[in-house]
Amino acid sequence: MNAYLPSLLGGMLIGASAVMLLLLNGRIAGISGIVGRLVQGVGLITNLAFVVGLPLGPLAYLLVFGSWPVVQITAGWPLLIVAGLLVGFGSRMGSGCTSGHGVLGLARLSTRSMVAVATFLTAGAIAVAILRGVGL
Repeated sequence: MNAYLPSLLGGMLIGASAVMLLLLNGRIAGISGIVGRLVQGVGLITNLAFVVGLPLGPLAYLLVFGSWPVVQITAGWPLLIVAGLLVGFGSRMGSGCTSGHGVLGLARLSTRSMVAVATFLTAGAIAVAILRGVGL
């Protein structure tokens, strides 16, 4: 159980923050929408607080568990840049990102979010199959 404790606590914090944002501000906690509104200058204080809070997560992890979270990225910068651009394009095209659709969209039983999450998972499985040479 201890091995899963950081993930469990992280999931609980994500869920709690998403519910609080929805109940207190009537907004969906989708990162792409929050960053988009921040760039447009809409709801500056709320959106800025949310975005500033994101990198504070590892600091909270350090305080709770006494070490930094282990992150291992094996891909090179070119692949990471292309992947980031594709995720950004896809989240705009899909009217939201994985956090908005997956965390709150599914909880609200949104048909659009169900389709979006199924698309994310399918595309991810196909990408892994192609990159690992497993085939489809």
